[in-house]
Amino acid sequence: MYASSPQSSRRDADDPQIDIVALGIVTAAIILFVATGSAIGPAVVRSLAGEGPGPDNFLLNAFLLNIAIIIFGWSRYRELCEEIIEGRAAEREARHLAETDSLTGFHNRRSFNHSVEALIDRAVTDGKAVAVLMVDLDNFKQVNDYNGHATGDRLLVECARRITAALPQNTVVGRIGGDEFAVAMAFDRLQSEGVDRTAAALVQAIAEGSRSSSTTIEVTASIGLARAESRTTSAQALLEMADVAMYHAKRQGRNQFSWYEPQMAHEMRFRADLEAGIRAGIPRGEFVPFYEQQVDLQTGELTGFEMLARWDSPQFGIVAPDIFIPVAEEIGAIAELSRSVIAQALEDARLWDSRLTLAVNISPIQLRDPWFAQKLLRMLVEANFPPQRLEIEITESCLHQNLGQVRTLVTSLKNQGVRISLDDFGTGYSSIGQLKQLPFDRIKIDRSFVSSMLDDEDSAAIVKAVATLGEGLHMPVTAEGIDTQDVLDRLRQYGSITGQGYLYGRPRRAAELGEWLSEEGPADMPVPQTPQAPDTQQAKRA
Repeated sequence: MYASSPQSSRRDADDPQIDIVALGIVTAAIILFVATGSAIGPAVVRSLAGEGPGPDNFLLNAFLLNIAIIIFGWSRYRELCEEIIEGRAAEREARHLAETDSLTGFHNRRSFNHSVEALIDRAVTDGKAVAVLMVDLDNFKQVNDYNGHATGDRLLVECARRITAALPQNTVVGRIGGDEFAVAMAFDRLQSEGVDRTAAALVQAIAEGSRSSSTTIEVTASIGLARAESRTTSAQALLEMADVAMYHAKRQGRNQFSWYEPQMAHEMRFRADLEAGIRAGIPRGEFVPFYEQQVDLQTGELTGFEMLARWDSPQFGIVAPDIFIPVAEEIGAIAELSRSVIAQALEDARLWDSRLTLAVNISPIQLRDPWFAQKLLRMLVEANFPPQRLEIEITESCLHQNLGQVRTLVTSLKNQGVRISLDDFGTGYSSIGQLKQLPFDRIKIDRSFVSSMLDDEDSAAIVKAVATLGEGLHMPVTAEGIDTQDVLDRLRQYGSITGQGYLYGRPRRAAELGEWLSEEGPADMPVPQTPQAPDTQQAKRA
């Protein structure tokens, strides 16, 4: 397995020349030493024997100087050799740093591409194919935001260890982005099942919980796969196709893998159009609030409205939030989008009867902002809207991600009179104990339980239990998804509950709502006796 970048053993072209020059000087000095020594040697011997005069002084001085040159030259030659060795080591280290990810020891993007190109050449020669797996950690940014970058780095090192352990031999692996890893492996063209097993093993290995200090960090991975069977497919093209497949796996629910298919490229172009449209549409005011009625089920009296965001796009028409909200969250535009529609809703609701409340959904990403409460309260002041008439809805997933920060925000808003509702109760990770820890004002029963309660005994039992729980805690309950008269009749058996759903009408624009309110008034709302078919394309969350 190539766990780090390959090293080159090439010597610098000038190194042999330096060796030859230094060695040549020493060799010349030795030859001169032999020549002068042979000239003065006999004279020295005769002089010592008393048989004649000593050697010529000039030759003697030349001989001694030659000895000094030999000593100096040899010393310099040794120094040059040591410098060359150190230079080669520094060169290898520089090349290693340039080709290797310092945190994990894997290839970086550049060296990974080179290694994959070589792998493709070898595989094609052997009649095999090459698969590239793009591995992206899901929601890794939250780890850095909540636990710090040092914890994030430790998690990356742990994931790198798990990836290495899950891969077969002779596999190229690299870290090509902040939380993105890439794997390349050769396989039999007719047997891709081994690649599937490797991808599944990676998903399973990364999904194992990791502990940092006293905190357990949950992380999963989405993996995209692409294959090459000829040299015409470059490493960069493989990475791009695997990247497209990886995003497809994320859109399908994450924590899974998916092979690249050509139609996915069209999905990516559509996704790019969505992203560009969202960024451009927010300042243009294309995101507008719609309103769904909330009604006292026993009296039929209108009690307020839930604000639901819609995208009035000139390119796509009216777009439901289940399409654009996830995209806005991923590209970091959800806070600005939400601020825009909430500001519009506050202006609309300020003109309603003072008994009507306004409920707005808050994205889990917004609750990561420690200044969110202050920003929301400032919006209330700017709109001159009473905090007591505003109710924000928080999903259970927010509690699971960062209970401490949510508690701080909730307390800050509650102190100013804003009411807090726990949305989608029963679908997430919260417990009854958290209802006591956090000062919620309302529980909302998820529409999935309400809409199926007539046909599913478990759903009916859950709805009844939540209604009983709310009564016991003296906490109002709202049921979502009331689409038929039969569901309404069943819910009325559970006591004082507020409800909303298509039985009471579709969500409406502010202008349409204003006309209706001026004609009917909140206390005169008619309760329809015939059900309206639910619009399955419209999601309820903003």
